[in-house]
Amino acid sequence: MATIVLHPVCFPNIATLATAIQHQGIWEAQDNFQKQTYRNRYHICTDQGKHTLTIPIQHIKKNEGRQKYGEVKIDNKEQWQRQHWRTLQTAYRTSPFFEFYEDELAPLFTKDYTHLIDFNFDTLRFFEDALSINLDFPKTETYHKTIENHQDGRFLVNAKQQLPFNAPKYNQVFMARHAFIPNTSALDLLFNEGPNALSLLKEADLSFLHA
Repeated sequence: MATIVLHPVCFPNIATLATAIQHQGIWEAQDNFQKQTYRNRYHICTDQGKHTLTIPIQHIKKNEGRQKYGEVKIDNKEQWQRQHWRTLQTAYRTSPFFEFYEDELAPLFTKDYTHLIDFNFDTLRFFEDALSINLDFPKTETYHKTIENHQDGRFLVNAKQQLPFNAPKYNQVFMARHAFIPNTSALDLLFNEGPNALSLLKEADLSFLHA
C-alpha cells in the first residue's frame, strides 16, 4: 500500500477520506496555517444546496509572522458548535442514517476545544469508529516543502481548487431539488449511505492523484 502525506482536515471530504482509506497515511502536523482551506471548513448539502460550515479561528497580528497549524486556536466567542450542530440536524434529520450516528457525533459539538487541530483529529476519530477504519497514522516531525519517498497529497487541503475527481454518486436528501452535489464532507455520504459508505470510499476512483 502506497504512503501519502495528508493534512488532518475538518470532517474530510470524500476525496480526502477515500485517499486516506486507500493508502497508508502520514499526517502533516508541522505546516503553517493558511486561509481558504479545509483545515477549518467543510461542505454539506442543505435544502439551499451546497453549504459551507466554517470554524472561526483566532487570528494573530501580521507582525507576528506565520502561525503553525498546530498552534491555531479556535475563536470560541462565536457559538460555532451550536450553529454547526443545528445546521447538521436540519440538513440531515430526514437522511436514512443520521440518527444511527447522531449520538457518536454530538459530543464533538459540546466538548471544549482550544486548538483547531485537536478538533480535526477528533473528526477523523469519529470516522474511524463509524466506518471501522484505521486513520491513526504517524505525524510529521518536521516540515518539508517537497516530499521525498512518499506521495504528496497535501494539495487536497485547498478548498478553492476544483479536483478532477470522479466522485461516487449516491442518493442525497435534496437531490431532487439540486441534483447531485459531489465531494462534500464524507458526513453527507455517511448519513445517506450508512455502512455502505465504506465500500464507496474503497472503490472511489483516485486516478487524479497520479495525473
